[in-house]
Amino acid sequence: MIHGIGTDICDIRRIRASFERHGERFAQKILSETELAVWRRRSARWPERGLRYLATRFSAKEAFSKAIGLGMRLPMHWRLCEIANRPSGEPMIVLHGGLKEWFEAQGLAAHISVTDESEYAASFCVVEKLPR
Repeated sequence: MIHGIGTDICDIRRIRASFERHGERFAQKILSETELAVWRRRSARWPERGLRYLATRFSAKEAFSKAIGLGMRLPMHWRLCEIANRPSGEPMIVLHGGLKEWFEAQGLAAHISVTDESEYAASFCVVEKLPR
């Protein structure tokens, strides 16, 4: 049964402006430690690719927060929600700490899709209630 859906579109130019104002602090607010390592590697090779990575993660976390019905209120927190990739490249959500505990206690499962183009990153998330 579907618990919730969420979608988000993010203007990459807005992410670029925030990054120019706040520097790495901005990325540290949004990304988990694992995501930060990926972002740093991508940014070192091609800064624009790093910005796109940051924008897709921002968008995916926004979509997820809408799908679970919390928005950006605890236990939802940027760094407790990680967007990882399976070996096939498929994006997946990995939760940590209190958000993981809350999510599991609700009996939920999440599915995420992310995409980006020259100026936008977009995400769609479906959260389902698992049968007990």
